[in-house]
Amino acid sequence: MASNRLPPDPGARTSPGMILDRLARGATRAARITHTEHLPPRIGSHADWPAQIRPEVIDAIRSAGIDRPWAHQARTSEHALRGESVVVATGTASGKSLAYLAPVLSTLLDGSEAQSQKQQREALPRGGGGRRVGGRGTTALYLAPTKALAADQRRAVRELAAPLGTAVRPAVYDGDTPVEEREWVRQYANYVLTNPDMLHSGILPAHPRWSSFLRALRYVVIDECHTYRGVFGSHVAQVVRRLRRICARYGSEPVFLLASATAAEPARAASRLTGLPVAEITQDTSPRGELVFALWEPPLTELHGEQGAPVRRTATAETADLLTDLTVQGVRTVAFVRSRRGAELIALIAQERLAEVDRSLPARVAAYRGGYLPEERRALERALHSGELLGLAATTALELGVDVSGLDAVVIAGYPGTRASLWQQAGRAGRSGQGALAVLVARDDPLDTYLVHHPEALFDQPVESTVLDPDNPYVLAPHLCAAASELPLTEADFPLFGPETAGLLPQLEAASLLRRRTAAWHWTRRERAADLTDIRGQGGSPVQVVEAGTGRLLGTVDAAAAHTTVHDGAVHLHQGRSYLVRHLDLEDDVALVEQADPPYSTTARDTTAISVLETDTEVPWGDARLCFGSVEVTNQVVSFLRRKLITGEVLGETKLDLPPRTLRTRAVWWTVTEDQLDAARVNPEQLGGALHAAEHASIGMLPLFATCDRWDIGGVSVPLHPDTLLPTVFVYDGHPGGAGFAERAFHTAADWLTATRSAIAACECEAGCPSCIQSPKCGNGNDPLHKRGAVRLLGELLRGAPKA
Repeated sequence: MASNRLPPDPGARTSPGMILDRLARGATRAARITHTEHLPPRIGSHADWPAQIRPEVIDAIRSAGIDRPWAHQARTSEHALRGESVVVATGTASGKSLAYLAPVLSTLLDGSEAQSQKQQREALPRGGGGRRVGGRGTTALYLAPTKALAADQRRAVRELAAPLGTAVRPAVYDGDTPVEEREWVRQYANYVLTNPDMLHSGILPAHPRWSSFLRALRYVVIDECHTYRGVFGSHVAQVVRRLRRICARYGSEPVFLLASATAAEPARAASRLTGLPVAEITQDTSPRGELVFALWEPPLTELHGEQGAPVRRTATAETADLLTDLTVQGVRTVAFVRSRRGAELIALIAQERLAEVDRSLPARVAAYRGGYLPEERRALERALHSGELLGLAATTALELGVDVSGLDAVVIAGYPGTRASLWQQAGRAGRSGQGALAVLVARDDPLDTYLVHHPEALFDQPVESTVLDPDNPYVLAPHLCAAASELPLTEADFPLFGPETAGLLPQLEAASLLRRRTAAWHWTRRERAADLTDIRGQGGSPVQVVEAGTGRLLGTVDAAAAHTTVHDGAVHLHQGRSYLVRHLDLEDDVALVEQADPPYSTTARDTTAISVLETDTEVPWGDARLCFGSVEVTNQVVSFLRRKLITGEVLGETKLDLPPRTLRTRAVWWTVTEDQLDAARVNPEQLGGALHAAEHASIGMLPLFATCDRWDIGGVSVPLHPDTLLPTVFVYDGHPGGAGFAERAFHTAADWLTATRSAIAACECEAGCPSCIQSPKCGNGNDPLHKRGAVRLLGELLRGAPKA
């Protein structure tokens, strides 16, 4: 309770170990820590800036308090200045921004001086007067995955480049840029900061208006490039290829400078993203303070969930408690939450509990998520940066790069899906070199439960490779149309866009999207080709959330999430206020809401059917078969559950009448025979439950092996599937054309399914619970499930797996 919380103690912030000790006081609290990892501090290694860096830039960097670069910064700059594309993949707060900014600023300064000299020469009298030549010299483009990061980078560039005067003119160009500013950016800015969405839909389609900028483009910076994975990454890869094609049209060939969190094979991923050879810098030579990393498992409650399963306290409630305690201690903290609703709920609970301690404290905690209006986001970023806010419950919108130096702790509500994201989030604390605390609070699901009891899976394993597939025809086709609308496509463009291009063009002609004239393909429709696709794979226009009584726009929800988050009767949270959805209008993409204060949250349930379209690969596992190929999935949200806010206890279920949605995608599936069922002692009454349990657990465990999130993938299990005529379990990508996750599952199937079996077998529950085989999105109410049957069935399946 709040009355037991300790008074603020500023001294506690000096030691992450002391902060953790305070959080763990009491027998029940201490038992929740399953593991503590201590990462020792690291000493930095300096180097000298390359000789080509302008002395004015070095002086500006020194004015910012940096006498010499870290060795990895200097090496990155050397590649850039030699005209070699390079990716720097080092830890959070290792100075990646300066690694690419130094050569960029130096080159912009060179270009600005050269342009000034040219203008002076042209202005000399020549028989009746000279003329002044317009232009801006060399230019650079910066791409960030979020608007917040671009805005933060502009602030950093302005501060660093202030001593250089008007030679460096940074400007943000995104959806929040006022119309009256956009022309100035196009004509005069020489360092334009934007995002892939605006590049795709705003800059490339209007490239003639950007011709002077693109003609002089020397560098393209792609920040936080590890986030460009799956379908989004595949779209961005094609946007980058379109940019390279337009630049070539204007006679430029920019060098790509990429920055990434620590990742496996960063050069390979960066090359797949850009289509170019890329060098890599992976040795982090910056200093690092001590990091104490705790794994935290919420306790079991006395409540029972579906099918009588034991229920753990939610990660949301536990994280709200920790954020409250840390705020009371005066510890500057960000709590990272998986969902927008979760971020709002954690902030709301923390504010209520802080009010019991000190009425001034609730104002120092807030939520931060996508879907806020631009002015709301900017105000929160400023308040966090200044220290006005002590605690923030944030989605991954704040994970990336935004400078929030001075944080003491990070609380992560649920495994974020990849080790790369986990370390990225944990690294947000201690960014000024001081010690820091990170706490991973486990959700009640198979993967989180497995990780807090198998810390070696987090701390002794390398981070994942970035998975993307630019050749996905569902991704490539709309970009070929967009490219054709920018400049007619020719066979000379085929190598740039990839091997699937030649086969797709006749299909696009047949669909009357492109028309071939002589040796080129043209876009002939009136509508904008760039509008054919949403590069974030969100499936259409965002749904506007509108307050019914006033008509006020509260924010937006991605189209793909609308059926599950703003259906009729859903609870929607915004800025700490609760709203009930009165009606979801799918034709007009509007959700009408009214303010309310229900004592529950809502969770959508869906049903899924699947059919095999084509089997690409089939591998025998004894009598069983492991397959990979194309499938068609039909999904329908059918109901929603009402759950108590703190405990998660189910209060009731309400039916919904929403249209089904069809998805063609990629899947991995496995079949077993009657003889294998006999060997596993799985009788016909147990079969459906055993397959269903194995499906749920395998979906929960896949993010440990593929760069995905549980909600990026889906599954179906059938005792007798009409296409295989055998008991079958499918796991599929939740994106049109696939995202590479199911393919990764196919190639790591033995390890993936072994970990799945271990997670089920190790769970202490009797018949199955959310920590092992129950799924929060199961449309069948987690029935039937058979825990022991799943363990035996997976054991028999794995006995036939090929030996490595």
